[in-house]
Amino acid sequence: MTMKDTFVSRRYLIVIFFVLAFAVLAGRLFHIQIIKDTYRLSAYNNVLRHVTQYPARGLIYDRNGQLIVSNMAAYDLMVIPSQTAKVIDTAGFCSMLEISNDVFKHQMRAAVNYSRAAPSVFLKQISDETYARFQEKMYLYPGFYVQPRTLRKYSKPVAAHILGYVSEVDGNTIRRNPYYKPGDYIGKSGIEEAYESELRGQRGVKIYMVDVLSRIKGSYADGEFDTAAVQGDDIISTIDLDLQEYGETIMKNKRGSIVAIEPKTGETLALVSAPNYDPGLLVGRVRSENFARLQNDTAILPLFNRALMARYPPGSTFKPINGLIGLQEGVITEDTQFGCSHGYLFVGCHGHASPLGLAAAVANSCNSYFCQSFRRILENKKYASVEEAFGQWKKYLDEFGFGSSLGTDFSNELAGFIPSSEYYDRYHGRNRWKALTVISLAIGQGEIGTTPLQMANMTAAIANRGYYYTPHIVKGIGEERRMNPKFLEKHIIDIDSANFESIIEGMEGALGSITGATARSAAINGIVVCGKTGTAQNPHGDDHSVFVAFAPKDNPQIAIAVYVENAGTGATYAAPIASLMIEKYLTGAVANKAREQRMLELNLEEKLLKQRETQN
Repeated sequence: MTMKDTFVSRRYLIVIFFVLAFAVLAGRLFHIQIIKDTYRLSAYNNVLRHVTQYPARGLIYDRNGQLIVSNMAAYDLMVIPSQTAKVIDTAGFCSMLEISNDVFKHQMRAAVNYSRAAPSVFLKQISDETYARFQEKMYLYPGFYVQPRTLRKYSKPVAAHILGYVSEVDGNTIRRNPYYKPGDYIGKSGIEEAYESELRGQRGVKIYMVDVLSRIKGSYADGEFDTAAVQGDDIISTIDLDLQEYGETIMKNKRGSIVAIEPKTGETLALVSAPNYDPGLLVGRVRSENFARLQNDTAILPLFNRALMARYPPGSTFKPINGLIGLQEGVITEDTQFGCSHGYLFVGCHGHASPLGLAAAVANSCNSYFCQSFRRILENKKYASVEEAFGQWKKYLDEFGFGSSLGTDFSNELAGFIPSSEYYDRYHGRNRWKALTVISLAIGQGEIGTTPLQMANMTAAIANRGYYYTPHIVKGIGEERRMNPKFLEKHIIDIDSANFESIIEGMEGALGSITGATARSAAINGIVVCGKTGTAQNPHGDDHSVFVAFAPKDNPQIAIAVYVENAGTGATYAAPIASLMIEKYLTGAVANKAREQRMLELNLEEKLLKQRETQN
């Protein structure tokens, strides 16, 4: 090939390259200008306003269809700094919004720091009246516009720990979850947090044409690029709102908790933590101020959910479990009797008849009986060592749901604590501890820690004669009333159902049918209640009053655990409170008005305050 031929060949290649490049550019321009409207939309951004359409958050109902949480209208004042006028009537603007000039300057600096071109919130949740005034004068203030949204509204000032609250997302949430953007709201704690993805719905957007004065001139492209907001799913909770309100009323001026469960389903009927707070305090522009005040109240800790997060020794309410394990392991029978002379070795006991069989020991809450039973469990000769027998004992407790979280849909559920043999090996040395070393576990003391929720679940398992469903707070989501299938799973405990009968007989006897009964204060005319008193030791003051119960004895409808802090024995306060809750739920009213009035008037907060004053 000659040099001339080479030159001609290269010229053709260059021409072909430019022709192809021109064709590609022409095709791309045609696609952008004629076919792809998105690019035209982007080019018009300086005359368009994208207004987020926030969906209405899903409503929350109680188990009977009573509305607990709804929505109310609110408005955020938004600003786009690049579109604001260089000179505005700042005094008039501030007067209309009832803010100071310093607040105006601060908010404008924050908006500019965020973005000069993107909208951000200038003033959150302005009132209806302010919104109406501003709407009339908005044309005077280009770059500002109003963003509609909703806030939570509560039918009654109760159930704050169950419901949780809603607050604005922070930077960490936005980084973790790309769905959220600045200005969005998210559920915090309770149902609002646990079911956030169902309740929140889906954002939409409306795109408007605006003039140089930021006045809306109409929808862009006849709304072709708008998207509709999708309302969040409604939720049917398991809560009985009337029972919840009654429980909070009874626990006023006291510290402690009430957890009530429907045994046959695991549905939570009431969950009371006292002291509590009005959920309406954490709504609107006052939310931050009120939250800080509640959080800083270290004297009573109103934000602390005692029902889920407080860990107490269960005391004598734990004795039925050790009785069941003793029966299952074959170291005692329902007819086994132990004597009691005001205690067993170094564990004291109150005066009562002696000797006692199992049912009477439960009814009389005999420490000696359960210490001797526990010793037989750990010294059982079918195991090679105390450590091996202890491991089997702990396995039964694991099946009841102790020592770990139950896996509920509650936020912030705390795991209790059941020591392992390794735990004692670290403190005493391997093979250097025995049954008497840990004998306090026999009566629910020592290192055991349980939550009120776990104790209510234990009681439900006893009521069911050996099984439970994971406690939960929601029974239906959306129109389909769907729910997590794990809450339909039956957890079976490896204890024969027949072994529960003598324990239940003793729990029935505790309310008066057996001599020496410890819980007569919880008896209800016409209803067979089975219960167990307890006194949880408290190293920081008076012991805690504890009571667990279920009713009726046959076909149980409610299982309950009540803790009243610094109140002494279980029969004194926890038992009558549980009785009132049971009667209220099963009959709709309380017949024993004297018992009710005594509990309503009881002010343990005042007692604690006087004790502190005396100590100081």
